[in-house]
Amino acid sequence: MPDQLLHSLWLAPLVACIVIVAIHSYLGLHVIAREVIFVDLSLAQMAALGATIAVFVGGDPDSNTAFLYSLGFTTVGAGLFALTRTRERGRVPQEAIIGIVYVVASAAALLVADKTPRGGEAIKDILVGSLLWVSWGPILRLAVVYALVGAFHFFFRRRFCTISLEPARAEAQGWRLRWWDFWFYLSFGVVITFSVPIVGVLLVFSFLVVPAAIAFQFADRWRPLTLLAWIAGIIASAGGLAVSFRYDLPTGPVVVCVFGLLLLAAFGLKRLIRVPAPA
Repeated sequence: MPDQLLHSLWLAPLVACIVIVAIHSYLGLHVIAREVIFVDLSLAQMAALGATIAVFVGGDPDSNTAFLYSLGFTTVGAGLFALTRTRERGRVPQEAIIGIVYVVASAAALLVADKTPRGGEAIKDILVGSLLWVSWGPILRLAVVYALVGAFHFFFRRRFCTISLEPARAEAQGWRLRWWDFWFYLSFGVVITFSVPIVGVLLVFSFLVVPAAIAFQFADRWRPLTLLAWIAGIIASAGGLAVSFRYDLPTGPVVVCVFGLLLLAAFGLKRLIRVPAPA
């Protein structure tokens, strides 16, 4: 394949990854701080269930109908996760609720897909996305939506960061934690609703959790955490795409594997330079 053509095919997926990393890696810091690691998989699967039902009722996977169904189901998930927040660790931790929602949503999506023409293909597309075929129009839409979500989080950054890192302090100040949790998870769901059709459920999890996990190895303040997460996400995305195009391998799985290797390298580097554990 000529180098010029290769670069033109590689550019749009790379820019899409950079745009997605910009917001996902930041939200991942909150997810790890809140210890709700699988909330993105659960919300992503709720979005997938909504898209599958939209196809079942006659809509196209890329239609506005599918988007509205996905957003509606992620909103339900956001409300459920906000309501199940507990002040103390109970007999049933919230992570168990998140896992149950994921399993039920996955089973329901499979049941709906079984009765839907091309249901199996729709499920596959949702899992792996269509990163290689992304065009500049969807990338621009992603950038605009993520900029709005980022502005929302920047405006309320004190609330969200305090609730994630110091929930007892937030509660002592009289903040309605479940109310703020709902808005956090709803904004989270909006991000996932837009990203799942492009990169798929599995890669969404990698974009969200792995850069944040790498950042928490070396920092404990919000600004350096965000910067490190962004850098890690961009390196893994660019490296995965380069390997995928160079050796003609499936893009999504390769990028996920590169994320995993980068996380292992971060653990090794931390032990090598003996970075003090963040508070």
